Amino acid sequence: MIVDDHAALIGTLAASLGLAFPCALVAMRLKLPPILGYLVAGIVVGPFTPGYVADGGLASQLAEVGVILLMFGVGLHFSIADLLAVRRVAVPGAIVQIALATLGGAALAHAWGWPWGHGLVFGLALSVASTVVLLRALEDRGLVQSDEGRLAVGWLIVEDLLTVIALVLLPVVAPSLGGTVTNAGDTDLATAVLLTLAKVAGFVVTMRVVGRRAIPWLLSRAVRTGSRELFTVGVLAVSLGIAVGAALLFDVSFALGAFFAGVIVADSEYGHDAAEHALPLQDAFAVLFFVSVGMLFDPRVLLERPLEVASTVAVIVCGKSAAAWALLRAFGRPAREARLVAASLAQVGEFSFILVALGRDLGLLGDEAQSLVVAGAIISIALNPLLLAFVAPRTGTPSQPAARSGPSTTSATHVVGRTT
Repeated sequence: MIVDDHAALIGTLAASLGLAFPCALVAMRLKLPPILGYLVAGIVVGPFTPGYVADGGLASQLAEVGVILLMFGVGLHFSIADLLAVRRVAVPGAIVQIALATLGGAALAHAWGWPWGHGLVFGLALSVASTVVLLRALEDRGLVQSDEGRLAVGWLIVEDLLTVIALVLLPVVAPSLGGTVTNAGDTDLATAVLLTLAKVAGFVVTMRVVGRRAIPWLLSRAVRTGSRELFTVGVLAVSLGIAVGAALLFDVSFALGAFFAGVIVADSEYGHDAAEHALPLQDAFAVLFFVSVGMLFDPRVLLERPLEVASTVAVIVCGKSAAAWALLRAFGRPAREARLVAASLAQVGEFSFILVALGRDLGLLGDEAQSLVVAGAIISIALNPLLLAFVAPRTGTPSQPAARSGPSTTSATHVVGRTT
């Protein structure tokens, strides 16, 4: 089925959201994360299955907005206090676990005949778990506020930060790994890395000095109008505007810009309100992001590369979990805590897809690697609730996410009281 060019955007949105909804419903009825349904919806409207094919270019652009809002949300919920509380275990544990999983994935890819540089990017994509999947699973079991839940979230925060750093440095080191030459390709690697870090440092300083004053001031103007809609528009303008400005002025990724925008907003008195108002659009565009990832998956890989798929899943589900469990036990953590954190990490999600997309753009990963990562994500996300149910049976009613630490805990409906 073909949709006219002038209606391609409408057709892509209608097909993506229209299929994501029933697929997610089925997934939740089967006690699986809705993300799995979104990925399946993407497969259905992708180019590798019969029937309607959504516009891949438009889906990719909509997915970019989803990445920006996802990273903005990560920044909004980033809590330094929570991280510091578990830093002695989460920081070294996450670093070592990512290193081991990356090396395991690279060795596996090398055994398939891939270059080592390509394998490292592939392994890195397998090493990081989905914060979205983890939080929803912990909430469902009432474990967000438990000691093991806090440790798991802190571990994921460290993984998120390390991945953000990787997203910044990967374009710089791509030529050394066998990828395409970037703008930094005319200089040596050390100079290119230092230049990139200097740009990032300049962006961070600008955000800390200018952003901490300008962003709360802008949001306060919206609050004074009493309009909820205007406040929502302000939050979206901040997240998208800073993401684009960071890319244009400091040559850093949309993802990094959006993340720091979220951190700055979270530190202001409007952090709680911004999270509440940005959540609906963040969820909608996140769905489009996962649908676009599903569109990249070629189901034929399950038939043509069954051993590679099984090996990829083994690294995600078994390798990462075993490494995390061993590290936690070495730190002297209780067995139950080690099991829950290990099971929580036995999946991959949004950051893995972002890394794969960047790897493709840099010539470090091909279609096969992309399909393997998506296949590993679909299977591991499907298995994750079963693993968590086995190691951590439900303890009561689901808990709500912890309130974001900061000056304000006032509901947005009290801060901005009327509509336009």
